[in-house]
Amino acid sequence: MTEPRTLPHDPYITAVCDALTAAGLELTDQCWTDDTETRGIYRYLNAIITLDPSRVLDRDDEDIPADTDWRHGLILIWEWHSGREENGDPERGPVWQFAELKGDGSNEYPTWLPVHGYASPASIVEAARKVISCDIGAGHSFNFGQPTWDGGVIGDEWDQALDLEAAVTAWDAEE
Repeated sequence: MTEPRTLPHDPYITAVCDALTAAGLELTDQCWTDDTETRGIYRYLNAIITLDPSRVLDRDDEDIPADTDWRHGLILIWEWHSGREENGDPERGPVWQFAELKGDGSNEYPTWLPVHGYASPASIVEAARKVISCDIGAGHSFNFGQPTWDGGVIGDEWDQALDLEAAVTAWDAEE
């Protein structure tokens, strides 16, 4: 039996999940980290954290009032990749995004979460609360997922961001 592979961002995502839980934001069991290479030459690290802000995901659809916000959940997405976007933009990761889940398991177009790429767990909690309360609204694909938010970057970087960056850089150099 092989041991599960530890990824460089696992401790960071665990710290974020712990902070969300401690703040009373309910996580589902649909939370994971991954490393993938989807474009052949770019390397990716991903994390998905699924929240149940309305605490209704364990109910049947017909038992959820129609006007319930986040009736299928909210996902927080963290991504880092080594490549550049095709249009020549700077490196994409690390970046946080959010999206509302749909009933079929897909999600709305992801919107940038206005936090640092290696945001402190407390910053993610604060930003998630602002998304849940609709202070930060979802952008649309035609404006490249920019949030409807003018409050600037929320919070600060994680106090272990330099260690995380070093671990990610080492991981990227491995293969």
